[in-house]
Amino acid sequence: MVRATKGQGGGSVIFGAHVILFSRDADADRAFLRDVLELPAVDAGEGWLIFALPPAEVGVHPDEEGALHELYLMCDDLEAETAKLVARGVQCSPPREASWGRVARIRLPGGGALGIYEPHHACAVPRSGS
Repeated sequence: MVRATKGQGGGSVIFGAHVILFSRDADADRAFLRDVLELPAVDAGEGWLIFALPPAEVGVHPDEEGALHELYLMCDDLEAETAKLVARGVQCSPPREASWGRVARIRLPGGGALGIYEPHHACAVPRSGS
């Protein structure tokens, strides 16, 4: 495992990550995150919800334009998670195999999509069964 970079004072410089999803229907997508994915949230003021995410990791992939960024939710059992989401009325693509894991896409009410995958690689964050 690679060691984390420390700030000059010995403490970690980064304490978290803030992900921004741009949406054609932000209210519907916020409701989806709150009601369907059941992510905890805080009100940052005037009803503006900021959602907590599970522990995260970041991978850097080559891309000629360098402008593409994606968000994938990670799970231990892709079939079970997508079945739960479909039962809640969520549109999910069929799972497919990739070299790095089993992957599917979740359709958001605002028209966007999130990836969801069951990793086959070592993870930088603890898995739910760990």
